[in-house]
Amino acid sequence: QVQLVESGGGLVQAGGSLRLSCAASGRTFSNYAMGWFRQAPGKEREFVAAIAWRGGSTYLADSVKGRFTISRDNGKNTVYLQMNSLKPEDTAVYYCAARGGMVFTTEGAYEYWGQGTQVTVSS
Repeated sequence: QVQLVESGGGLVQAGGSLRLSCAASGRTFSNYAMGWFRQAPGKEREFVAAIAWRGGSTYLADSVKGRFTISRDNGKNTVYLQMNSLKPEDTAVYYCAARGGMVFTTEGAYEYWGQGTQVTVSS
């Protein structure tokens, strides 16, 4: 089992920045690929970013490329999502997810999920 706890969400004005953190516990964090997904009100959950277990490969949704960055610190069992130039359409609950093995960008590939953290971007 892997337990994931997100933090860092909040209310920010358009153009601002937030950094989300996801702390993992339970198993060897470095063996897991990590992803960030989000769900806006009335919409399905969607892929945002993912990072391979070694951190060498990262993937970003087209909608956040150039604005968001995913990174991880295996020594701290934590994955981060740095969000810059935030837009109102980024408003959503952001979820951290983990899977053993290769990194994927599809929601169904992930085994473990956090509870989510709310990000609200005001215009």
